[in-house]
Amino acid sequence: MSALLDVILPVFLLIGFGYAAARAGMFSESNVDGVMRYAQTFALPVLLFKSISALDLSQAYNPGLMLSFYAGAFSGFGFAFFGALLIFKRPLTDCVAIGFAGLFSNTLLLGLPITERAYGSAALAGNYAIISIHAPILYSFGILMMEWARSRGKVSNVPALLVQVSKGVITQPLVIGILCGFAVNLSGLTVPNFAASAVEMMARSGIPAALFGLGGVLWRYRPEGDRATIAMVCASSLLIHPAITYGLGHYGFGLDTASLRSATVTAAMAPGVNAYMFAHMYGVGKRVAASSVLIATALSIFTTWGWLHLLP
Repeated sequence: MSALLDVILPVFLLIGFGYAAARAGMFSESNVDGVMRYAQTFALPVLLFKSISALDLSQAYNPGLMLSFYAGAFSGFGFAFFGALLIFKRPLTDCVAIGFAGLFSNTLLLGLPITERAYGSAALAGNYAIISIHAPILYSFGILMMEWARSRGKVSNVPALLVQVSKGVITQPLVIGILCGFAVNLSGLTVPNFAASAVEMMARSGIPAALFGLGGVLWRYRPEGDRATIAMVCASSLLIHPAITYGLGHYGFGLDTASLRSATVTAAMAPGVNAYMFAHMYGVGKRVAASSVLIATALSIFTTWGWLHLLP
């Protein structure tokens, strides 16, 4: 019970405050958009820059950690994609958007603060390693799959598609923050104290602002219909992904305790709002993606509690 009260509920209470403020009309859609824009475009990229610039890369990038997490992620995609295609008979483009919701965990806004509250800031190296390649790999995969689905398997101009995918990924603010962090880390440069202090202040504001804003975003995307498909996405995200990650990490690769915690907790997070943004970008599967983000985020209060009890 202490894990629920001390680790999980504070994170979800902050989301709840944002949800309640938006529902009461005290936090307008433009306010929500402004807070999320600040968090995702400025504060969170700065947080990733700060963390990755100081990360011990040789320790953080454990192949077993990465393979455990991403094997679970792509298994989640496959489960949701083929379920939508074979069971629910959705159009191929819908299936890609639904699969993406089963693929894309909320590694940053939920995985990071819950891991920190459960195990301390020293336990976050594995989280940052996963996050550093999360958006580039999964967005690239999602865009390629969607373009394949839209062309029904016949991509006519592969070089142009690869340029489009690369441009779409590299211009994301989070990816820019990650790349700048790697540049400082690998070059051995030292950030001056006055700049480091400013970076520290902005980085501290990122997670709280984003969690509060996320509550407002979730109020906007209220659930409607498609309950069986949404349940499938929730199962993919909250159960299948972390189960495969835990199984591979614990029994397959024999990960140390810190790495197993980072991989499993991160894998156990609900789909991020990016899952809806991806569906919205292509205009397909929006209702399922939006409702899955909301419902899985609520359910993850209890599923995360279970995974924390299972972990050493």
